[in-house]
Amino acid sequence: MHRVMLVIGTRPEAIKMAPVARALLSARDFSLHLCTSGQHREMLHQALALFHLHPDADLEAMQPNQTLNGLMQAMIGALDIELDRVSPELVMVHGDTATCFAASLAAFHRHIPVVHVEAGLRTGDLQSPWPEEAYRSLVARLAVRHYAPTTSARDNLVAEGITPARIRITGNTVIDALTWMSATLAEAHYVPGASSPLRQMRHHAPLVLITGHRRENHGQAMASICDAIARLAERYPDTDFVYPVHLNPAVKDVVSERLGGIVNVLLVPPQDYRDFVWLMGRATLILTDSGGIQEEAPSLGVPVLVMRQHSERHDALAAGTVTLVGSASDDIVMAVSRLLDDPEARRHMSSRANPYGDGHAAATIVNDLRDWLSPGPGAAHG
Repeated sequence: MHRVMLVIGTRPEAIKMAPVARALLSARDFSLHLCTSGQHREMLHQALALFHLHPDADLEAMQPNQTLNGLMQAMIGALDIELDRVSPELVMVHGDTATCFAASLAAFHRHIPVVHVEAGLRTGDLQSPWPEEAYRSLVARLAVRHYAPTTSARDNLVAEGITPARIRITGNTVIDALTWMSATLAEAHYVPGASSPLRQMRHHAPLVLITGHRRENHGQAMASICDAIARLAERYPDTDFVYPVHLNPAVKDVVSERLGGIVNVLLVPPQDYRDFVWLMGRATLILTDSGGIQEEAPSLGVPVLVMRQHSERHDALAAGTVTLVGSASDDIVMAVSRLLDDPEARRHMSSRANPYGDGHAAATIVNDLRDWLSPGPGAAHG
């Protein structure tokens, strides 16, 4: 059996890699060792549990008030011990997190092949998003197999000198996760439980769903975003603005101070993936700085406004399913108002096809891994 060590550290990684983990577990020729770094804790484990997954090891590398250098040091040290204990045939990582880079470097130092899922995303600016742009670019130099979600991601890798034979276009695994969860919710006629803060939402009110947490938006940008939300809430009193607030004090403290007490702004704790998919399905539009939501929401027919200066999801921008609005208060208010006031503008965005695949990315990845690892004339050892 091929022993695969899959390393994740954050809630988005858990959601996006859950379909791959499930596909590996169901394959008779693979043995999966699921390792979490501890970069996120409660949110990550909640996400895994929704997909009936439980980690084989938790490295508990995250500590309070830890610097990125301190986190990297702790993760690489803990990963080195785990790699020695497990002796995997390959290490699989996802995306652009500190965990992704640390696991790739630790494996590379031990001459263990690195496989990178969601490879090839680029903004071309090392400061935006920071530090993620650097992490994903560095992982590309260490990985031996690259699973690019789209043609443009593949083209980015080829332009950087990655041998085309090492790259496969798979679609994005988050669409696999979304498809599975949406079907599960529909079959169960799901609504959040009676104790959920989401039950405070008005049943027939339009919904603007908000997420914002990226480091590039900390400080003045977060204050500007909150100012825009407050202005919009006053302008549209019959609309609910629901904000699952990230636990990072740099986000939580600013949001609570500036938006707490506004009657139609509902500040709630981070929601598990099940309730968040339910929220996305109900949303009139989504205002976010998240990368994953740019990929998911178009499959649900929900327009996305991105509160960033740059986006590595170029395919979504080209398809017209998302629009960059930045973090300036006036720009956010103008963009949201246009979509709330103009049903045709919403329809134009929501009717565009999602460029991130058909929900079969995990099967494509596992089948390619099998071909690549298997000896013989048909093996793809590029």
